[in-house]
Amino acid sequence: MTENACLTSIAEVNRQFDAGLSGLEAVENNFPFLANQYYLSLINWDDPEDPIKKIIIPNSAEMVKWGSLDPSMEARNTKSPGLQHKYQATALMLISDNCGGFCRFCFRKRLFIKPEDEKIRDLSTDIDYIRSHPEISNVLLSGGDALMIPTSRLSKIVSALFSIKHVKSVRIGTKMPAYNPFRITGDESLQAMIQENSRSGKMLYFMTQFNHPRELTKEAKEAMDLLRLSGASLANQTPILNGVNNDPETLSGLCSNLAEAGNVPYYLFQCRPAAGNRHFTVPVENTYEIYEKAKRSLSGLAKRARYVMSHATGKIEVIGMDSGKVYMKYHQAANPGDIGKMMSFKRNPKALWFDDYL
Repeated sequence: MTENACLTSIAEVNRQFDAGLSGLEAVENNFPFLANQYYLSLINWDDPEDPIKKIIIPNSAEMVKWGSLDPSMEARNTKSPGLQHKYQATALMLISDNCGGFCRFCFRKRLFIKPEDEKIRDLSTDIDYIRSHPEISNVLLSGGDALMIPTSRLSKIVSALFSIKHVKSVRIGTKMPAYNPFRITGDESLQAMIQENSRSGKMLYFMTQFNHPRELTKEAKEAMDLLRLSGASLANQTPILNGVNNDPETLSGLCSNLAEAGNVPYYLFQCRPAAGNRHFTVPVENTYEIYEKAKRSLSGLAKRARYVMSHATGKIEVIGMDSGKVYMKYHQAANPGDIGKMMSFKRNPKALWFDDYL
């Protein structure tokens, strides 16, 4: 596909795909819409329950008043515009406030509503902060989507980080292999950047987001192959989403196809309580059961993902249930002393978030 123009309104989608969408103006005005021709071509427009459609097309259910624009309270960990330091060993840099498409379940949709408020403005300030904190061993580049910035700028950021002795790895957060794989396959400079930095003795990761097996197209796999063959490692994370991947067969297919493509299933997230997300949420205990059933048909390589809630206090892993209780532990924590802390709670089949157990 040589043409892959962005579409910014449902009216454009209707014109190009005869999609028959209507009554979504209020949703568009509240939570912006963005997609491209390639990703929209994956939708079966005759299926009202199409999972790709649910990922990218606005839904009137987004107008239900629920959640917040900062569900993980990232503001409390922000050290300067675009730089967060929540976990001792990890710094997060928001290097972009745009994406290849706007996921309807995004937990940082505030970036698209109020652009420029949180994106990095002064790279030197953030690099100096990381350099002065030797406990930081890895840096996550995110946004928005880290591959929305030019490769020349991305290369400068990665090189600057790798020049810091205590930074051992850099993770690049992106959904571009799913949304627009041509961003990768058509950019030789990106491949060169990966090759150059992979020879540094440090690790470069691409943290992808595939939510459904149908996103793993031939083009997407070609993009992932190029990233791997250039010297990067791949890991995938996805939230569990009602109507998209909340059944064992779909989840099993996603994890197995990712593993076969050399992309490690890394995190399975509870959908965060972000504004507009209520219809995507699946109860915590239901999600745990879905994943356990999915794992029965997976190899050890394909079932390495941890099921976690990215809570304000840390990444809380759901590790087990019995007839009366659900068991969790801090896989990662804002307070280092909480890491590994075990917790048990009375079961609550309606719980959608950690706070519902407190």
